[in-house]
Amino acid sequence: MAGSSKANASTNHRFQPGDTYYVDIYINDKMIDTWYVPFQLRENSEGESSLLPCFSLENLKQLGINVNIYPQLQPDETSTESCMNLLAIPQAHAVLQFSAQRLNISLPAEAITNVPSGYVPVDRWDDGINAVLLNYSLAGVHNIVSPNSAADSQFISLQPGINLGAWRFRNYSTWNSSNQDKQWESIYSYVMRDIHTLKSQLTIGDSNTPSELFDSVPFRGIQIMSDDDMVTDSLNGYVPVVRGIARSNAEVTVRQNGYVIYQSHVAPGAFEINDIYPTGSSGDLDVTIKEADGSEQHLLVPYASLAMLLREGVMKYSLTSGQYRSYNNSIEATVFTQLTGSYGLPWGMTAYGGSQIVGSKYHALQAGFGKSMGIFGALSIDATQAKSALRQGEHLIQNYTGQSFRARYNKNILQTGTNVTVAGYRYSTDGFYGLTDVLESYNNSKSYQNRQRNRQEALVSQKIGDSALSLSFINEDYWNNSSTASAGIGYNFSWDRIRFGLNYTYSRNTSASSGATYTDSDQISALNISIPLDRWRSGTSANYYISNSKKGGMTQNAGLSGSGLERNKLSWNAQTGYDHNNHNTTGNLGMTYKGGYGEANTAYSYDDYNQKLNYGVAGGMVIHRDGITLSQPLGETIALIKAPGFSDANVNNQTGVYTDFRGYGVLPGVQPYRRNQISLDALGEVENDQFIQQIRTTVPTRGAVVVTEFDVYPGYRVMMTLLRTEGGPVPFGAVATLENGEQPQSSLVGEKGQVFLSGLEQDGDVLVQWGKEHEQSCRVSYRLPEGIPPGVIHVVQQTCS
Repeated sequence: MAGSSKANASTNHRFQPGDTYYVDIYINDKMIDTWYVPFQLRENSEGESSLLPCFSLENLKQLGINVNIYPQLQPDETSTESCMNLLAIPQAHAVLQFSAQRLNISLPAEAITNVPSGYVPVDRWDDGINAVLLNYSLAGVHNIVSPNSAADSQFISLQPGINLGAWRFRNYSTWNSSNQDKQWESIYSYVMRDIHTLKSQLTIGDSNTPSELFDSVPFRGIQIMSDDDMVTDSLNGYVPVVRGIARSNAEVTVRQNGYVIYQSHVAPGAFEINDIYPTGSSGDLDVTIKEADGSEQHLLVPYASLAMLLREGVMKYSLTSGQYRSYNNSIEATVFTQLTGSYGLPWGMTAYGGSQIVGSKYHALQAGFGKSMGIFGALSIDATQAKSALRQGEHLIQNYTGQSFRARYNKNILQTGTNVTVAGYRYSTDGFYGLTDVLESYNNSKSYQNRQRNRQEALVSQKIGDSALSLSFINEDYWNNSSTASAGIGYNFSWDRIRFGLNYTYSRNTSASSGATYTDSDQISALNISIPLDRWRSGTSANYYISNSKKGGMTQNAGLSGSGLERNKLSWNAQTGYDHNNHNTTGNLGMTYKGGYGEANTAYSYDDYNQKLNYGVAGGMVIHRDGITLSQPLGETIALIKAPGFSDANVNNQTGVYTDFRGYGVLPGVQPYRRNQISLDALGEVENDQFIQQIRTTVPTRGAVVVTEFDVYPGYRVMMTLLRTEGGPVPFGAVATLENGEQPQSSLVGEKGQVFLSGLEQDGDVLVQWGKEHEQSCRVSYRLPEGIPPGVIHVVQQTCS
């Protein structure tokens, strides 16, 4: 569609035909929604003939207009009940910017209800279709130590699911094979659904309790809890980013609550992993980096909640009852109940509290408050009193009473780009035990976990122009004198298109046994330099990396990396290096393909002692009423793209997400309870088929598979220059309507009489209008040449008479 400036567009809408148009609706310059809106040619507030929108009374309520204070909002003499007189509101204006497909509505402040930003009415929520889902990933390595010695290991994760109406069934299972050890684990299985009236989620099966108040506890039972996304705009949960430094071609394993939830291989240098699927809402991530020489680094990544703070009048709650679900099969499956609640008070304060009950074994009560300190951030403080009955022998039960105190702080300073994600401190007395501590003591081995005494953590990021600084820190010590600590600093900046990265990590693990303590620590500092080589090949960079480890000495690596294929589906890297400590030469060659049917990666690495072949595949599958669609790994909530016959159409702003040979595709991640605008690339290298509307808006519920359908019809694509019989182009902003296509469609004429039309038959007629009078229109009868190649935009010039 040919475009124009906003100023010109607003003067051209008066002679557009009355019809239904797909427009972005703005109220007082704030984007509200995108709808199909009927328009009628009527007098506006200035007494001029203009296209004005037709909204029903229900439509006005959905737009956040307070219809109750305007009894004069009644149908006018020329319209029906579905076309209320919007101009009956004093000082109201409505202007259609036709070329921008934007409806600007101006209203007085009292006419607008107080609706939170991003809020969507419940009746717009879409539970999606019935479907069967599968997420899968495989990571493997073939390690050749000598010509006669090799070892293989694989890690497979499967996440099947079923959607039936509002119900969602989900499972997460893993298979780990290393040498002769093979282990299959079902980490969780559950069903869940929305409860709209309570703005809550109901979960039955395996899950984790929320972590805002108490530490998260895995359970098998039933839980009902508030869902923040149903109420107001917020992030879909906090997911930590794992950052570290690999000295060689290393294997990274991530555990949470004892379960292996992620395993992959990384090249030497600083790495970042941001696609982890946590098993619950809490539980720090235990990261193991196994180097090529067999040495290991251990990092602890905090997975903590922010300071408790709610808006005034907002309430959150959770109620859980079920059996404790430990990853250790020797632990008794004890029944417990947990109740938490929080409420937003005036003056920027929030009160919260909760309790945990396990029969006669455990009772805990927590109370706290949060306070908004304005420009100084948010702070919450709470205290927990617990009474515990611990097993300390086959028949000996010992009772303890203790307290735990905690403070949490977070702040985002937009002016300076500083983001203190979380800073926390906790102290627990000698007699305090958490629910997990107590239940883990009831096991066949008669042993239980160490008790935490202190914990400090902080996550801070700072933007400095085009550069970024990040800091993380966590320290824990226990009552048996054991302790663990991890810290990291990263600084990334650019100079004349050359990118630099400075990273430092510190890790320390101290264990105590039989009166003695043992400490294992390491410090790694690293420098990365990336130089773009676009002059020789687009998307290619030369890279250099040097690191120094207290335990492993110095390593250096140099290589090339880049991307290729259409839409950068393929990325690759090649490098060679030297380990000064072991006098070892290393090398690595890897590539990753990210396509519509999934992702695949492979890498070959070597050193003086062994060779490795790493490989991996990942993807998703959706079985639905129209067949089977393969995709990249699925997120929690997805959109099924349906554009029958329109193959290889790319989803805008997505890499490797495009329709298959049938015209179906999957957008693997959309935001629940929020408006998601989805568009396809109409000008990609596809056949002549075109779709009528390029943008669709969908509002899915959590876990839904929503169908986003694009109407497709056959035809040619043409850039047509329209000239009048008396000479010169037709007026800028005129409307060109294809009359005899499969479905009539209109486009705006741009500068020099040019207009883009799609869905054209071999011959046909185009009606052009730039006013209401007969002499302000003309008609084109065209005939396209034979043999136009598929996917080509044909350029023609026609006389409009």
